[in-house]
Amino acid sequence: MSSLFIGNRARKTSDLRRPPPRNSPPSSLSPPPNRLSPGSSIRGSHSPVRSRSPRPLDLRILIAPSGFKEALGPEDVAAAIEDGIRRVIVEDTATVIKLPLHDGGEGFCKALIAAQGGEIIETTVMGPIGEPVQSHFGLTGENKEIAVLDMAAAAGLRLVPKTHRDPTRTTTFGVGELMRTALDTGVSRIIIGCGDSGTSDGGAGMLQALGVKLLDSDGNELPPASGGALLSKLNSISIKDIHPRLRPGAADYAKIEAVCNTKNILCGPDGVARVYGPQKGATQTQVEVLSDALDRLAAALQPILATDISHVPGSGASGGLGAGLILLGAELRARSEAINDYFHIDDILEQRWDFVFTAEGSLDSQSAKGKMTVEVARRARDYGAQVIALAGTIGDGADTVYEEGIEAFTSILNAPLSLEQAISDTEKLLKDSGERTMRMIQTGMSIRQLDGEWETPNDSRRESNLTGLGIVRAFTS
Repeated sequence: MSSLFIGNRARKTSDLRRPPPRNSPPSSLSPPPNRLSPGSSIRGSHSPVRSRSPRPLDLRILIAPSGFKEALGPEDVAAAIEDGIRRVIVEDTATVIKLPLHDGGEGFCKALIAAQGGEIIETTVMGPIGEPVQSHFGLTGENKEIAVLDMAAAAGLRLVPKTHRDPTRTTTFGVGELMRTALDTGVSRIIIGCGDSGTSDGGAGMLQALGVKLLDSDGNELPPASGGALLSKLNSISIKDIHPRLRPGAADYAKIEAVCNTKNILCGPDGVARVYGPQKGATQTQVEVLSDALDRLAAALQPILATDISHVPGSGASGGLGAGLILLGAELRARSEAINDYFHIDDILEQRWDFVFTAEGSLDSQSAKGKMTVEVARRARDYGAQVIALAGTIGDGADTVYEEGIEAFTSILNAPLSLEQAISDTEKLLKDSGERTMRMIQTGMSIRQLDGEWETPNDSRRESNLTGLGIVRAFTS
């Protein structure tokens, strides 16, 4: 059975008063959107939500989830949670808005093009196991001078059959092919989303597709698209034949901006192979092989970059793709700040929400290290909203999110299930969990109404918290 975990952190009434909006740098892609009105939706049309409560509550609920890897994308997760909430709130007493969170993983390109305008270019590239896959990138900007792509469209975990999940052999060659095709269209800037990767080759395949040569101790070129394990033979790197538009000093040099988890590093005990290798199917032996191979990559890059990148923030993003992107001169941007610039999250949060529902596949000690759900919770806390997280699984260290703005969290699982069954049933589980959570909130509202009045959680005259029963408890000043 699922359980609701409640944080014990109390807040002063003054904490709930909205501060001035964050001073984030303006997006270079487009101006912030217009303020949302009740009944509107971030993407697509939206119907007003209703409540069974006997009194008008005027609740404002924002649903801002990430995707559930291999199950549902952020849009589908948001829709499922909304469906569950709507089972409970059936009168015109609440506004529910959906804000799907794209953190640079699968779907990032299409979401950004949908938000900014542009076109999607379909193409075929080498997939992570060496076979052709249908992929895509986007073009946006006034003159379509900006290319947008997500590495997952060419090397994502979804493209690796479970019977072939050996991260010592998967490659990012197709990512380099996407970039090369985009460069050949004449773009002056590439935005690449790093997330949901099925690779751990340090970006070696990407570099090879862009003309970089990886050499062994005899000066022989390593075979292209061979995976991370082959880096154990790497001795040096040559950029003499790199794509001409990526050569430093080139008149038509193209800038690269990578949206990634800057908490991920390439090497060491907290390196990407040890932290994420097992999630991609690596055995303990393979983890050690990959860790040693990425150490060699860092050593080979040092003479070219004149610095050791083994612990540079973001160097371990997407199986070490960040390291390869550093060689290409990319700017590695923390995805929370970049996504806010692109999708104007702060402009939406400042409109005052009573509750924010967020969600991700796994809530654990890694969640507070760059995951978008926690980043949004931090921002929502600044605006006085109560944040509730729904998760596929609850892992060790999940309670660290209490200090990051999440007031309560619960697993969507309601019975012992195999991973395959849980993935298959994710939509239903999210709907049911959204309903259960909303019913507990509504119970608290009903109890509060016995006192003769109800004030929404964002009323500055009171503060609120969630009790161990999952009930909203109000303390009037």
